[in-house]
Amino acid sequence: MTTATLPDTHADEGGPGWIRRNRMTLAPLLFLLPGAIFFIAYVILPILQSFQISFFRWDGLGEPEFVGLANYQELSTDRAFEVSLWNNLKWLVLYLLAIPGGLFIALFLNQTVAGIRIYKSLFFFPFVISQVVVGLVFTWFYDPTFGLLNTLLEGIGISPINVLGDPTLATYGVIIAGLWPQIAYCMILYLTGLNAVDPEQIEAARLDGAKGLRMLWHVILPQLRPATFIAFVVTIIGALRSFDLISIMTNGGPFGSTRVLSFYMFEKALSEYGFRMGYGAAIAVVLFLIMLVFIAYFLWSMWRQERGH
Repeated sequence: MTTATLPDTHADEGGPGWIRRNRMTLAPLLFLLPGAIFFIAYVILPILQSFQISFFRWDGLGEPEFVGLANYQELSTDRAFEVSLWNNLKWLVLYLLAIPGGLFIALFLNQTVAGIRIYKSLFFFPFVISQVVVGLVFTWFYDPTFGLLNTLLEGIGISPINVLGDPTLATYGVIIAGLWPQIAYCMILYLTGLNAVDPEQIEAARLDGAKGLRMLWHVILPQLRPATFIAFVVTIIGALRSFDLISIMTNGGPFGSTRVLSFYMFEKALSEYGFRMGYGAAIAVVLFLIMLVFIAYFLWSMWRQERGH
């Protein structure tokens, strides 16, 4: 006599549901969801809107008028845009000095010496103060009448220099002011990275006779690639959004010589010079594409290096 096997109707009821079966996938997605929503709403959508507005002539209030590529054509003959673009390239090149500067300060502060906590506090200080304060401090520092820079120059017999009033020096003066906190930020990134360096590799390299620059280049720097990538990205972004320092220290002067793309975009789109939202959006698109090219190139370089290993 055979007995028919009845289906276990309680197996599905007692088994884990779909959410429980996929909780390892759902949990991180739920944590990422709020940040992703904010990123899409406040980063991705404004970028797409900037591309869209750049094809219109619009004062921000009336009805937009579609003009196609007219705003971009005007940029090609705009002398102020050319000066701003050239100044941005100066910022990009010179601002990258913050990365090796932060690295060497971090290597110094990573040692165990007397009073190292005081040194760390002094080097960390520029990072915690706002860009507005940095701009005011360096404005006083460069002042041709009572500034510390000219006081020191007069002490060694050199005539005072009006750094922020000289069109050939003003941009470099503002860049130096920006480098002060940026070096501190890169220093913090590298100090964090140095804590993750494998001591066994360091010891093995010492046994093989590596020291000094050879140790740094072949053993330490390869382990600092993540910190270098972050330092590179934030430095590029900092160089391209140098609006606050210029606004505080020179307001684009003298004679527009310190304008950068972000400041010129503000002047065209939102200041008393015209409220040309479409033209300002076109400048913003150019700024975004420059940033994208630099970051994409560095990402590609890092991917190629990792693939090579």
